[in-house]
Amino acid sequence: MRRTVASTVGIAGVVAGTLGSAGPVQAAQPRPAPVACPASVGDKATCYTGKDGNGAYYAIAIPKKWNGSLIVHSHGGPDLGDGSDPERSVGDLDRWSVMVSEGYAWAGSSYRRGGYGTRMAAADTENLRRLFVADFGKPERTYVHGQSWGGNVAAKVVETYGRKNGPYDGALLTSGVLGGGSRGYDYRVDLRVVYQYYCRNLPRPDEPQYPLWQGLRPGSALTTAGLRARLQECTGYASAPGERTASQQRNLDDILAVTRLPERTLESHLRFSVFTFRDIVHSRLGDRNPFGNQGVWYSGSHDDTALNAGVERFSAAPDARRDLSYDSDLTGRVSIPVLTMHAIDDPTAFVEHESAYRATVDGARRGKNVVQTFTRESEHSELSNAEYADSIAALDSWARTGNKPTPRSIASACATFDRVYGTGCFYDPAFHPRPYASHVRPRPGGLTWLAMTSAQERSWSRIDGVGIAP
Repeated sequence: MRRTVASTVGIAGVVAGTLGSAGPVQAAQPRPAPVACPASVGDKATCYTGKDGNGAYYAIAIPKKWNGSLIVHSHGGPDLGDGSDPERSVGDLDRWSVMVSEGYAWAGSSYRRGGYGTRMAAADTENLRRLFVADFGKPERTYVHGQSWGGNVAAKVVETYGRKNGPYDGALLTSGVLGGGSRGYDYRVDLRVVYQYYCRNLPRPDEPQYPLWQGLRPGSALTTAGLRARLQECTGYASAPGERTASQQRNLDDILAVTRLPERTLESHLRFSVFTFRDIVHSRLGDRNPFGNQGVWYSGSHDDTALNAGVERFSAAPDARRDLSYDSDLTGRVSIPVLTMHAIDDPTAFVEHESAYRATVDGARRGKNVVQTFTRESEHSELSNAEYADSIAALDSWARTGNKPTPRSIASACATFDRVYGTGCFYDPAFHPRPYASHVRPRPGGLTWLAMTSAQERSWSRIDGVGIAP
C-alpha cells in the first residue's frame, strides 16, 4: 500500500462546491487510524476508521491480497440522527465483507449528518474516494456500490462524478430506490393518508392537528415504540389473525389492499411516512410540502367511494417539489457501466423501481450502459453473497474488457461463486418488471420518465440555494 505526500497534511483544496455545483466540500483531515477489522473480515485485511473534514465517519478495509481495485459504498436509509454515526460504516463493512473476500479494497462513509440529502451523501461518497487516493494511492479501478436509498445516492454519484474516463469505472446498484425522491415515495404518501382515514390516531382527534404531508408535526415527542402501539391499536398487525378484533382485521385488510404493501413491512413503511417525511419537510425543506395526492383514485377497499371522499388531499408546493427533485431525481446521464441487482419480491424498495430507472436511462439514450438483473428472493438488503460476488466480478470484467454482460451470462457464472459462499444463486434472467405505475399509483402527469431531464437539472442548478442543504 502506498501513502502519498498529500496524506501527511490531509486533503485540502478540494472544490468548495455549492448545492448547484458538482464539487464536494472537503476540509483538511487526519489520516485514517488502523483498527481491528469486523469478525467477518478478520485477518484478511487491514482496516481503518476516521472522520473526514466535513464530520463524516468512515471505514476502510484493504485486503492483504489486494487486487488493486476499490469499491466505495453508499449506504441506505437515510438514518435520522443529527450527526454522523461512527458505527454505521463499520456495520456496512461487516455486511458487505464479501467484497473484501473477493480482493477489493472497500470504503464506506457514514455521511456528515443524518437525515435526507442525496447530493450531500453523493458528495461524501466522492470525498471518501479522494481521501482513499490521498492516503493509499490511486486504485487500478474504482467502483461505487449503493444499496437501497444508497442506490439512489450511488446513481447520483454516477451522474455527478462518473464521467467517461473519470474517477469511477462502474457502478453496482442493489435493491435501489431508483425512482428518485419526487415520485419514489408516493406509495408512502398514500399509506400516510389511507392509514389516517381508517385509524384516526395519528394524530388523534384530541391532539394538535397538522397536515399529513408533514409526516409528523415538528414538535411531537412520538417515538418509534409509540408509533407501533398506535398501529397495533388500529390494526392488530403484531397479533395473530385469530387474536385481532373484527375492526382491526378490516382496517388492516383495507390498508394493505389499497396501498399494495406487504403486511410484514407495513410498520417500516409507516415509520418512513412519519419520521422521514418529517425530516424531509421540516428539517430539509423549511416546512414546505413536496408531496401531493390530488387526482389519485384509491381502490381495493370495502368502500372505495367513502375512502376517496374522506381521505386527506393536498398538492405539492412547486419550489419544494423542485428542491426534492433536484436533490434526488435521476437524469439517466450514465457514461460508465452500471449493473443493477434487485429481488423480485423486495418488500421495501419494490422491483418496479428498476422499471423507472430503465425508462430514465432509455429516455436519456444511455440504456446501452445499464444491465439489470433480478433474483427470486424476497428480502430487501439480504441478497446472496454469491450473487454479490458474481455481480462485482461481472461489472469488473465489463469495465476491463468492454464486453457487456447479459442477465443470462451473469446468472450462469454465479455457480462458481456459490461453490465458495454456499448462499445460493436465485437469478431469473427472463424476468422483466412491470411499469412503475403498475405498483405505485401515479399522480397526474407522472406516467412518463424522465422525472428530471439534464436540461432541467442545469437550469435549476443556477438557482441560488436550490436543493437540500448539506
